[in-house]
Amino acid sequence: MATQDELFASVDALLEEAPQLPLPAERARLREEAGITQARLAAALQTTPQTVKNWENGRSEPREPRLSAYRRLLEGWAAKHPRPGTTGAVASTRSVSTPSAAQTTATDPLPAPPQALSVAAPARSGAAPEAGSSMAPPAASAPHEAATPADSATAREEPDSLPSPSPSRRRVVSSAAGPFRNGPLVVLDAGGTGYGVDGIVLECPASTIVELVEWTLADSGLGADRLHRHGKDSDPLVVLTAAAAAGFGLPQHLEDRRGLRLGEDHPVVRDIIKAKWQLTQRGFGPWARIYRTAQGAQRQCVQLAILPWGALDERSWPGVTDMDPADIARVLGIYAQRVLTPRGGTAVNGLELMTALRPPTRPVRDEESGNWVSGHHPGSLGTRPLNPAPPEARPEHPVVVNSGWKGGFLNEEAYQWVRDVELLSDEECHLPFAVGLDLNTAFLASAARLAVGLSEPEYFIRPNFYPKVPGCWLVDLSHIDLDPRLPSPFTPTGQRPTGPAWYQTHTVAYAQELGYSVEILEAYLRKETGAYLDPWHDRLKNAYTDTLADLGVTKDLTDAEFLTAMERHRHTDPVLAAVLAAIKGTIKGGIGKLFEGPQGKGYQDGEPWPAMQRPTWAPWIRNAVISKTRVNMHRKLLNMSRMTGMFPLAVLSDCVVYPSPGASPLDFLPYAASGKPQPGGFRLGPTPGLAKLEGVQEMLWAVDLMEKGYSPARHIKGGDAVFDEGE
Repeated sequence: MATQDELFASVDALLEEAPQLPLPAERARLREEAGITQARLAAALQTTPQTVKNWENGRSEPREPRLSAYRRLLEGWAAKHPRPGTTGAVASTRSVSTPSAAQTTATDPLPAPPQALSVAAPARSGAAPEAGSSMAPPAASAPHEAATPADSATAREEPDSLPSPSPSRRRVVSSAAGPFRNGPLVVLDAGGTGYGVDGIVLECPASTIVELVEWTLADSGLGADRLHRHGKDSDPLVVLTAAAAAGFGLPQHLEDRRGLRLGEDHPVVRDIIKAKWQLTQRGFGPWARIYRTAQGAQRQCVQLAILPWGALDERSWPGVTDMDPADIARVLGIYAQRVLTPRGGTAVNGLELMTALRPPTRPVRDEESGNWVSGHHPGSLGTRPLNPAPPEARPEHPVVVNSGWKGGFLNEEAYQWVRDVELLSDEECHLPFAVGLDLNTAFLASAARLAVGLSEPEYFIRPNFYPKVPGCWLVDLSHIDLDPRLPSPFTPTGQRPTGPAWYQTHTVAYAQELGYSVEILEAYLRKETGAYLDPWHDRLKNAYTDTLADLGVTKDLTDAEFLTAMERHRHTDPVLAAVLAAIKGTIKGGIGKLFEGPQGKGYQDGEPWPAMQRPTWAPWIRNAVISKTRVNMHRKLLNMSRMTGMFPLAVLSDCVVYPSPGASPLDFLPYAASGKPQPGGFRLGPTPGLAKLEGVQEMLWAVDLMEKGYSPARHIKGGDAVFDEGE
C-alpha cells in the first residue's frame, strides 16, 4: 500500500500538470477589462509587447520569473473583473474559452508635449463567446445602411487548405449540430435546390420572397458565428440565380439603373411590407436585407444576393456569375470562411470586416445598478462618426464648408510618377527589357502595426514633431533635394514640393529619417490611438496567403519556382482564383471606403452624406495607410539605387518598372553571395509587401511611351491592360 508521502507526491505531480494560467483568450480579456495596453504590461514585466501578444494568442507561454508575476497579476484582475455569470478569481483563471484568432499590437506610449497624449488599450479580436457568459451584446434594432455596420461574420479555426466539395446533385443535409449547422450561405437555383458549403444541398419549399425569408430563419440552419466575442453572429446569405429570381417573381433586370432597386409598388416589395418585414434604406436591390426588429439578442435578418442584378461584380468576382451554382457556393463559402459572409460588394465587405473584428460596443457593468449594459469597446471607432480635421476632409464636408476653411488639404495618394525621359542614360536605353514588379497587397502590408487616431482631432500651433503621434502636420518640405531619377516621397506625382503643405505623420517622419529637419507650423493630432487595423490585417493576410498556397504558390519556393508558380496560379482552379481576386478587392475597397464621398446629382456642398455618417468613415486612417505605403515604396527605391545603381522608369501605386538586362526580375534584383535576397530592396515572394512579376516589355516600348507622356507602369502587363489605381 502506498504511503501518505507517496500519495501526496502523486497529487503534487498532478497539480504541477494543471494549467498555471488562464487560457490565452481570458488573459487578453482580463487585461482589456483593466484598461492596460500590451505595451504597458510588457514594460511592467520587463519584456516586449510582441511577447505579451504571443502569450495572449497561445503562441508561447511565460517562464519564471515572469510566470509567477504574470499569474499574480491575472489573479488580481480576475478578482476585480469576473466574467459575466462567474465570480472571483477562480472562475476567471479556470475559464474555458477559445484562443483568439487574431490579436492586436499596442502602440508605444505617446510623448507628453505639446499636451499629454494617451494611448487607448487596443481591443482583442477573434475570440469566441466566453463559456458560461450570460451577457450577450445588445442587438441592433435594424441594419440601417447609414448607421453602424450591424453584423459580424464567422470565427473558426481555419484549415491550411479547404477541400474541394463534390459537385454532387444529391439532396444532402449536414449532420452537424447547432443553429448554423449548414454553413453561412446557400445558392438557390431553379426548383428550390440550394447549394451550400462543403457539398451540402438543401431543398427550399418557398414560393415567395416572404416564405423564403421565413424558411431561412426557421429551417435552413444557415448563418455563421461572430468573429469577435463582442460582435454579432452573421446573418444567413441566400444567393438567387437568374432562374431562382424568376421563380420568385423578380425581373431579370432592374429598370431603376441609378437607384438599383425595385420600385416600392412592385408586388414583391408590397408583399414584404404587408408581412411586416422591413428593408434597409437601399431597398430591394442586388444586395437586399430583409429584417424585423431584433427581440433581445435574437436577430431576424436575411441577406439576399440577386445574381442577374449584378450582385457579384465581374471586377471583384471574375467569372463567378457564369459558374454553376455548386461552384458559386464554393467560391462564396471559401470567402466566408476565410474573410466573412459577403454583405455586398468587396469594398463593403472590407469595411464590414473592420467592424466585425473591432465591434464598437462591449458589455460593461453599471456601477450604480450592478447590471451589464452596453459600453464603448476600447480600440474601436465607437458608435458615432468622428469629425475629421479640416485638412483631412473633402472640400464639400460640413466641417470645411461651415468653417470657411481655406488652409488646404492633405494629398496623401498613391504614386503616379514617370521619370523625365531626359534623365535616362544611354546605358539604360540600350538595355533590352523593361520589367514591372508589383507589390502584393501593399496597402494590407502597411496596415500591420499601424497606429491610427481613434478620437477627435485637436489643433496645435508650432508643436514639436512626434513620429509616434498620428495626425496631420503643416510643414514646408520643399527644401529637401533628392535625386531626380527617383520620385519625391512627399507627393503622389513624385514632384518636389513647392511650399508648405499638410502631410500625414509617416510622410513627415520619413523626411526626418532621410536626415532633414522639419519645423511644424500647425498640426491636428489625436490623443487616443491604437492599432485599429491589426486584426483586419491578420485575417486578410491569412486569407490571401492560404488561398495562394491552395493555388500552388507557397512560402517555401525558391524565387525561380515562385515566378513559375505565379505564371500558372490563375489557371489552376477558377474557383480559388476568383476567391483570391475577391480578397484583393476586399483589401483595396475597404481602405477606399474609409474616405467615400457623396453620390448623386442632387448633392449640395455642406450637406451630410450617408457614408460620412458611418463611424467607419475615417479618412485619416486611409491617409495613414497610403502615406506609409508610399514611404515604404520610396525606401525600397532608394535602397535599390544604393545597392544596384538602378533607377525606376515609372511607379504607379504599388507597381514599379525597371530597365533590365534580362526578361526576369532575377536579372536585376540584388542578391548576396549566399544567394539570399539583399534586405532593404525589392524581394520576391507570396506574402503582403513582397513582390511578384507584373509584366515584361521591350525597353524601346517603354521609352516610346515615356516620350509620349504615358506611364510604362500602367501598360506593362501588355494587351493595353490598364493598371488598377484604387486602394
